[in-house]
Amino acid sequence: MNYILFDGPYRNNLLPFTFTRPVADIRVGILTIRQKWESHLELTTTTVTEDYLSEKFPMVEMEENIMINACFLPNLEVVAQLKILKQNQALFKDEDVIAFYVKEGEEVSDFSTFEAIEFEGDILKIEHTWDIFAKNGEAIAEDFDLITAGRTSEPIPTSVNVLNAENIFIEKGAQLNFATLNASNGPIYIGKNAEIMEGSVVRGPFALCDSAVLKLATKIYGPTTVGPFSKVGGEVNNAVIFGYSNKGHDGFLGNSVIGEWCNLGADTNNSNLKNNYAEVRLWDYDTQGFAKTGLQFCGLMMGDHSKCGINTMFNTGTVVGVSANIFGSGFPRNFVPSFSWGGSKGFVTYKTSKAFEVAEVVMSRRHEVFTDQDKAILEQVFEDTKSFRRE
Repeated sequence: MNYILFDGPYRNNLLPFTFTRPVADIRVGILTIRQKWESHLELTTTTVTEDYLSEKFPMVEMEENIMINACFLPNLEVVAQLKILKQNQALFKDEDVIAFYVKEGEEVSDFSTFEAIEFEGDILKIEHTWDIFAKNGEAIAEDFDLITAGRTSEPIPTSVNVLNAENIFIEKGAQLNFATLNASNGPIYIGKNAEIMEGSVVRGPFALCDSAVLKLATKIYGPTTVGPFSKVGGEVNNAVIFGYSNKGHDGFLGNSVIGEWCNLGADTNNSNLKNNYAEVRLWDYDTQGFAKTGLQFCGLMMGDHSKCGINTMFNTGTVVGVSANIFGSGFPRNFVPSFSWGGSKGFVTYKTSKAFEVAEVVMSRRHEVFTDQDKAILEQVFEDTKSFRRE
């Protein structure tokens, strides 16, 4: 059987992160959604996504295919039901399709002719950007069980202060000394070649992915994920950093999601609670207005390749698009469109030629290549977000 992950109806709700990736490649918990499905299925998957992303994230169709809605996070129960789907059957959770069977070349516009099978179990669903941090604790716990099943952790160094050591897993090559790890409230996972520097204090649930670093005396409140090859310092509370991004200095990041190839300058802080304790609203790309989140705590959503300078201050519920560059004193507005350059005094358009120069340098420092596919994707994002920028 061939398994294909599709973006589904919540793709636009997950902007700006889905400007540059399919829904399947969002990281929540320890793994990306794709990595979770592939681990459960023990097979590789391909993707149905936006046309401009399809060269980098192609679809491979075979004679028999199971289409999977990528906003759902897999578990043993749903995978078992999905594997036995037959022609003209679809698996639902309430009104949302989880998966359905199709033959090669078959197009499905609705499910009126399908046998609808209701999934009765519990399943995590990511339908809003804030779900990424709000459901991160449950996702870390599920991934921790998946990754560590039947395996033995590397020993915890004797210099490390530990609570609930049985809830901590350390991969080979990880370095940590003179740190404090408290796994009483949830598991702590430390990936291959990751490093926790001296004086850091971590309270789970927490995931430090492969080759990521916690700088000296970092304070982590879970549920938090630091994605691969990221560097983090200061104070972090309930945040998800996808990967290859830096918050290397003091400053607070809370109830937030940071994409890839981002950099937060020294002493960058975000507010995650309004002064009047009111419900936080976030920019909605579909309505082009601010929508209710139902949350009292909600911080910063920052798309890939965006940067901010030293001492940047973000208001509660700020959305920053892709390839924005923010600097200067004062609070920038709480929606910063993609390819914006400036700060509280106003923004101009950040030209793609300049943005690409920075991307090439930043990625080369991590021995990654800024490819023609990457350029084409960002060029399309630039065009698609023109209406949001004030020229």
